[in-house]
Amino acid sequence: VQLQASGGGEVHAGDSLRLSCAASGHTFSSYVMGWFRLPPGKEREFVAAITWSGEGIYYSNSVKGRFTISRDNAKTTVYLQMNNLKPEDTAVYYCAAQRGDFLTTRADYWGQGTQVTVSS
Repeated sequence: VQLQASGGGEVHAGDSLRLSCAASGHTFSSYVMGWFRLPPGKEREFVAAITWSGEGIYYSNSVKGRFTISRDNAKTTVYLQMNNLKPEDTAVYYCAAQRGDFLTTRADYWGQGTQVTVSS
């Protein structure tokens, strides 16, 4: 089972990026998928998650209204569209998958992380 994250990069404040997380080796049906991030010098924090059906979507307050999470179950891929990026969004972003409807730090599977750097 592997989660492959991609799409990170270096941008300026106000720019957009789209992260992708491609899952392989598992169907991930009945799994919630989403993203955490690790800002420099800080603890890992939840960003967004989406249930298998797509009916359950969750965002942290810090990204609500700017980030949009979606998933393509046929491709077993989850996306994170990040708009109006801010310097405080700078972090390593990790995708994760967990059986059930809620994504926590005890997720079953983790991707390798992709760096997002936002300059002012």
